Amino acid sequence: MPSNPKIPKATILKHALDMLIQDGYSSINIKSLARRIGCSTQPISWHFGNMVNFRNALTEYALHYANEKMLSASEGMPAFSNVGKKYIDIAFDEPNLFRFLYMSGESGYHAGGFEILTMADANAVMIDQIAKQSGIPVDKAKGFFMNSIIYTHGLACFIASGLIEASKEELYAMVDQGAYGFMLQMGFGLRKENDEN
Repeated sequence: MPSNPKIPKATILKHALDMLIQDGYSSINIKSLARRIGCSTQPISWHFGNMVNFRNALTEYALHYANEKMLSASEGMPAFSNVGKKYIDIAFDEPNLFRFLYMSGESGYHAGGFEILTMADANAVMIDQIAKQSGIPVDKAKGFFMNSIIYTHGLACFIASGLIEASKEELYAMVDQGAYGFMLQMGFGLRKENDEN
């Protein structure tokens, strides 16, 4: 077996992520990536073996990158609102990344059914916090959470695909309005802040 390559796996993935964000996944192959790094193809082959393994590693790396961008220091409803807006930011600022992870299927990432939206550990914690803060049952908080995510994802897809043009501020307002509507639908009984009436 050949000795360890001098180029770390993380360096390769960082360059690949930069290429993905800048030019899209279709721009990445072993030769273009090696050229970008300034090395032969050998370190890439050594670390990943084939393009399927490389794509899987890049997907994991890109998901971690996107999830880090969406982390919120707050909890409950404020955290949920921040995550939705940061999701919109990725669609605006890094549409190639958004399309790779959440639209095109190129990443090979498959989340499963809708229940994954409410069962993921971080999401389950946020749902419990929303239920406690709002004084509603957890199942209603789950419904609100799922509907809001699906709605926000739809808005982000419109932006990332270029089908609509809008400002971030317009989309943020739509996310908030949608969330308010879903709150009412689930019986939160909340009054909209800054209501003009």
